[in-house]
Amino acid sequence: MFFIREKRYLTPTVFAMEIEAPLVIKHAEPGHFVMIRVDEEGERIPLTIADISPEHQTLTLIVQVVGATTYQLSQKNIGDTISDCLGPCGKATELDHLKRVILIGGGVGCAILHPIAKKLAKMKTEVLTIIGFRDQSLVILEDDFYRLSNKLITMTDDGSYGTKGFVTEALKNVLNEDADFDRIIAIGPIPMMKAVSELSKPYGIKTIVSMNPIMVDGTGMCGGCRIQVGDDIKFACVDGPDFDGHLVDFDQLMKRNKAYKTYENQYYERLIKKEGERHD
Repeated sequence: MFFIREKRYLTPTVFAMEIEAPLVIKHAEPGHFVMIRVDEEGERIPLTIADISPEHQTLTLIVQVVGATTYQLSQKNIGDTISDCLGPCGKATELDHLKRVILIGGGVGCAILHPIAKKLAKMKTEVLTIIGFRDQSLVILEDDFYRLSNKLITMTDDGSYGTKGFVTEALKNVLNEDADFDRIIAIGPIPMMKAVSELSKPYGIKTIVSMNPIMVDGTGMCGGCRIQVGDDIKFACVDGPDFDGHLVDFDQLMKRNKAYKTYENQYYERLIKKEGERHD
């Protein structure tokens, strides 16, 4: 069992949860994720480690409620436990020898980007960060990125906060003025990562994206998280989650991620209905 030490909401549907997991954080690095189960009958889902606290022996997960398991996790509170927290899984993000980096986060993808920004700041790397959200109510971690970045650009689709537009618009403006960057790291919705990769390719800047496809075990055994990267088949859980965005087949990935959408929605609706009846 893994104890929940802290919980706070960042938006109405996004919460941060600190879980006591001393053996996991012992080897955790930016880019690593954990496989969690809320209870012994639940499914396993991957969640990226957003932060760690050696002092409190905890890791932080930032979670958006999008389905049954994330909803069940959201119902847990301080002092409760979850059944499993396996990790750290995957490969750490490669950050050595980088001098100038552009970080791009979309929505909850900013949570995955946060530990990367922390490490780059510690390394004294020059960091320009672009974060984007649908509207002001969904903005998260802005103060953290402001503190960790040399420059921060905040975008909202509707212009309710920051600059109106998509992160790709901000990136295009940056690269038109200065394209001398060692790396672009983009994390967020698949269409956003695809658009960023297509935009950066003509500039010849290596662009890393973080893949979070369907996973069952997180150890490379099931093959559910396979993606096409160039001429190769890769497994996001053991070969990633970071890949070269210029080589990822995003269209195939989007189709695979929709494979169980109907079932997932039906299960989520049944769960919500059941919870409502239980509280009537």
